[in-house]
Amino acid sequence: MTLSDGDFKQLNGTTLAYMGDAVMEQFVREHLIRSGQVKPNKLHVAATKIVSAKAQAGMVIQLLEEGFFTEQEVAVIKRGRNANQGTVPKNTDVQTYRHATSFEAILGYLYLLNEHDRLDEIMKRILNNKTREGEG
Repeated sequence: MTLSDGDFKQLNGTTLAYMGDAVMEQFVREHLIRSGQVKPNKLHVAATKIVSAKAQAGMVIQLLEEGFFTEQEVAVIKRGRNANQGTVPKNTDVQTYRHATSFEAILGYLYLLNEHDRLDEIMKRILNNKTREGEG
């Protein structure tokens, strides 16, 4: 069975987040390596600061407040935030985890629909913000 774009639009938030988690990890790893960070331990520490639930929750909240997302993207974000997620990791609270899941859901959604330009736009915005924060 193969899924079409229409099927992807109907996927639940946790399935989209599952894909989005991998997409986020790929973007962050590539960004860090291209920026000259090549020592594995330093890469892991730097990546963790960006891909943590707290960091992802902050990213999606900031972009929502700025009105950055389209109406359709906001609907996917809400679907991800409201999805039944089962267990929550013990190092974060439910609210933060729901927001992080919503961010991963929109990344997964855009990736599966081959909306790579929009995905690049979001990730460049996030990674540029994180890079500036790290310099301060």
